[in-house]
Amino acid sequence: MKKFKRSILASAVLAMSGTGAMLATSTAAAEFSGNITIASDYELRGFSQTNGAAIQGGFDYEHGSGFYVGTWASNLDPDLYAGGTYELDLYAGFADELANGLGYDVGYVYYFYPDSDLDIGFAEIYGELSYDMFYGGVKVIVNEESDAAPFESGSAYYYAGLDVPFADVYSAGFMVGHQTFDDSAVDSYTHYHAGLSRHTDSMGTFSMNLAYADEDGEDVRAYVAWSLGF
Repeated sequence: MKKFKRSILASAVLAMSGTGAMLATSTAAAEFSGNITIASDYELRGFSQTNGAAIQGGFDYEHGSGFYVGTWASNLDPDLYAGGTYELDLYAGFADELANGLGYDVGYVYYFYPDSDLDIGFAEIYGELSYDMFYGGVKVIVNEESDAAPFESGSAYYYAGLDVPFADVYSAGFMVGHQTFDDSAVDSYTHYHAGLSRHTDSMGTFSMNLAYADEDGEDVRAYVAWSLGF
């Protein structure tokens, strides 16, 4: 599950980010792009989704007006997803940046798990605001089709963070997120994520990351990733 306008790596790497689009004009153009990521882990909201290496990628269409639509996929640990071996996300939204530098991104995403033995797909609406190096947002589940109780309509995820570029080719980031569940039997939790990235012109971006969730038995976990946009 990626942060749709924020990062090519999205769910894998916090520190790679680029928020907002150019202001719309009457001669707005369209653009297609793609991305591929190889990571030692797929970390989502503080927890591993693969318990090992992840191969991820997607395609996006973005109009100069700020409208975008895209798809993204990743392998999964089937033990965590009732036999499901991959995740497929479909999303659409609108992102722009105002003249004062305030960026925003709103949209809808559906998370599919096509080969899972259970119906665990669900949808979220999301909104994010950003300014300079700071950003924050919320994602709210809006469907009740899932067989998994935690993914009920009304469950929400809140996050805030900052991305700091330095020395031309590096960036450092930190994010804190809080997941709540509409099901009162499931405890909410907070997680933390920090990353350091090295950007290159020809070989994409390399990153090192640390993740921690304040659940019993969770330790600080480190992973690395490489991403290339095209």
